[in-house]
Amino acid sequence: MEVRSAILRRSEAPIPYAESRPIQIEKVTLDPPGYEEVLVKIKAASLCHSDLSVIDGTRPRPLPMALGHEASGIVEKVGDGVTDLQPGDHVVCIFVPSCGDCLPCREGRPALCEKGAKTNKAGTLLNGGIRIHSNNEPIYHHIGVSAFSEYTVVSRHSLIKVDKDISFEELALFGCAIITGVGAVVNTAQFKLGQTVAVVGLCGVGLSAMLGAIAAGASQIVAVDINEEKLKFAKELGATHTFNLTSPDVVEQIRNELNGGVDIAFETAGVVSALEVAYNITKRGGKTVTTGLPHPESKFSFPYVSLTTEEKTLKGSYIGSSVPHRDIPNFIQLYKQGRLPVNKLMAKFISLDEINEGFDELAKGNYSRIIIRM
Repeated sequence: MEVRSAILRRSEAPIPYAESRPIQIEKVTLDPPGYEEVLVKIKAASLCHSDLSVIDGTRPRPLPMALGHEASGIVEKVGDGVTDLQPGDHVVCIFVPSCGDCLPCREGRPALCEKGAKTNKAGTLLNGGIRIHSNNEPIYHHIGVSAFSEYTVVSRHSLIKVDKDISFEELALFGCAIITGVGAVVNTAQFKLGQTVAVVGLCGVGLSAMLGAIAAGASQIVAVDINEEKLKFAKELGATHTFNLTSPDVVEQIRNELNGGVDIAFETAGVVSALEVAYNITKRGGKTVTTGLPHPESKFSFPYVSLTTEEKTLKGSYIGSSVPHRDIPNFIQLYKQGRLPVNKLMAKFISLDEINEGFDELAKGNYSRIIIRM
């Protein structure tokens, strides 16, 4: 079938993207779903820094590529081997498919699926196939989803069946921002009631982590960013303290205000300087957790002795160390109960044709989440 899709054919184009137009909306050919694959009609897809990092070259990926990964939609057709989904089901897309057979999957850590990581990097679906073409030219899949499209074909293992009583715009957020941010709090950091928390970088993931910490019962929540509007928004969401990351003595300010630092500091910006601040505001015996995705050559250094003498922990968190089939339904229930107000993160709605302008806004840090309505 022919579908309209957002295709990136070159990375590192100059900003503003509204002028350089690195993403083109093209008509491409989408193959039918193969074995254990599903054709999904995309209803809503969010713009995320993981997409932006491919556009600006921070995360090198094979090109041309059909972008998009944080999305929701309706099952249109299922391929052979798919027995637990049927046309009409509502689904959330997950950007790390889990094979179920590798050691991390068998250990209950699907976020670290070895096959999923390999095929995501290669730009294919979990089985190694490519289902998008343009004049017989293969178009690579973005982390197994390619959601900036009217329709997409994905592995069954990239989908979570969800309730039908939530809007697609809200559901889309659960596939990346929510599962990564909230998951980092409850799974990676193993947050305990009453602990103090800082979030450095108020992107969609950072704000989700903040909402997760509030829901989990943090006693004090510190929001840190370079954007004053985002700091103001964080205060409205429930942050007890806000600090501008550009302040030369921001570490001292936070340590003085929080009696030596916080129990857990989350870094979500993917910037080395932000991780340095997060580590330095983590108190003795505390944890620093990063969800950031910097350029593969970025390096981070810290006083080696602090790991021992201060008993600090520095830990990475990918897709919130989550088990998507368990966590997404649970997080949706928290939202329904009013304990996880993810709808407040929806800041702007655009069309597929406005995608370059949307990424300009995301690059400026102007909105928490920009959502494409298909």
